[in-house]
Amino acid sequence: MAVSLQYKYTVLTNTTIGSFMSQLDSNIVLICLPTIIRELPGTTTFDGLWVIMGYLLVTATLLLTFGRLADIYGRVKLYNLGFAIFTIGSGLCSIAPNGISLVIFRLVQGTGGALIFSNNAAILTDAFPPTERGRAIGINLVMGVSGSVLGLVAGGVLSATLGWRSIFWINLPVGIFATAWAYSKLKELATIKRERLDPLGNVSFAVGLSVFLLGLTLGAISGFTAIEIAMMVLGLLMLIGFVYVELKVQSPMMDLTLFRIRAFTAGMMSNLLASISRGAVMLLLVFYFQGALLLDALTAGILLIPFSIAFVSVGPLSGYLSDRYGARGFSTGGLVVSAIAFAWFAVLPADVPYTILVLPMIVAGIGGGMFVAPNISSIMNASPVARRGIASGMSSTMVTTGSLLSLGVAFAILATSMPLSTLQAIFAGLPVAANALNIDLFMAVMHKIFLMVAIISLIAAVPSSMRGSKHIQA
Repeated sequence: MAVSLQYKYTVLTNTTIGSFMSQLDSNIVLICLPTIIRELPGTTTFDGLWVIMGYLLVTATLLLTFGRLADIYGRVKLYNLGFAIFTIGSGLCSIAPNGISLVIFRLVQGTGGALIFSNNAAILTDAFPPTERGRAIGINLVMGVSGSVLGLVAGGVLSATLGWRSIFWINLPVGIFATAWAYSKLKELATIKRERLDPLGNVSFAVGLSVFLLGLTLGAISGFTAIEIAMMVLGLLMLIGFVYVELKVQSPMMDLTLFRIRAFTAGMMSNLLASISRGAVMLLLVFYFQGALLLDALTAGILLIPFSIAFVSVGPLSGYLSDRYGARGFSTGGLVVSAIAFAWFAVLPADVPYTILVLPMIVAGIGGGMFVAPNISSIMNASPVARRGIASGMSSTMVTTGSLLSLGVAFAILATSMPLSTLQAIFAGLPVAANALNIDLFMAVMHKIFLMVAIISLIAAVPSSMRGSKHIQA
């Protein structure tokens, strides 16, 4: 179907607002997390972690289902619904009375986010021809990261002037406008297929991932008793069962036949590993600035901006060039560059001057910018037109699942390597009760985590390099 220039850029603008909102919300909550832990009654370190992880978890577990529903009922319908639910969830978060309720309301927000994420790239891919997709996705991603830059500053300003609850207010007017605009302007270009859902697959994936991560994070605090170990084992068994189910059911929510396509498989595997490597990096830096150095949220946010600026600067260029020369070189190079940055973080001392610390932050942003847009474009180009909704959901699921695993493992390493009182103080941005030795201990654990993620980033470069030449499904 021929698509007008005006409509293409209407799609790009609206989906970019979705990316902008989600990235803004992600970083604005992250930068204010120590403040939330301090000021929201009854909020523990565990609650604070799950304010972030709960959102990602519900997004990850629903993305595949929503990708399937998008192929059945239409991507635009579910995308529009996602904007509305995300906006409602933001309003609920702003009135949360305690830590547990905030986690629950973040689940509502995550449901809306899943509806947006599972259809964003597919709607863009439907509207733009193959030779323009990388650039369009690159612009979409870059504007999303621009939202993350604004979130780093806005979170500090809002929490200092209006209180942390105000960080959720800014989603309301933008969400209402974008919901109405998407409903009135976007149209369905995809082929609607009437297929059955996969309830057994849905349950095994959602429950398996949830139980495993709960066991991991609870065990990190309690010392991994038999209960937490049993939860982790049960979760892993259910995830293995999920793969078995998907191979047997007639209409699986994860279309494993797509992995027969070399470029798709390479892109998905590198996507998962890259997300595991970088998922906890921003969290670690936030708690380094606010927990170890005791900086306020605004200062910490400003100091983190170069990381995102570097991503924004490189993202559209790599997306544009990958349209012409293919994704393999850019995505693989980006992973190697990211690994160098993470290894650099692993050798920096606690008292490193910011003029030195900012250098690996910039390098890490460049690496991420080189990787993300070409990789997503490669995945979507390799997917058959009728399966792009589920392919988009699968791609986003890899990203969010990888980020969840990264956060869970990083937290487990931190919690099992230092006294819980020290960890609680650092997560709340409070002075550590003992002395500088505890800060040194925190830095030593950070170094181990950064070294681990550097190795994972290098491993991710292997499947990325194996994606072959340009592969485009018309």
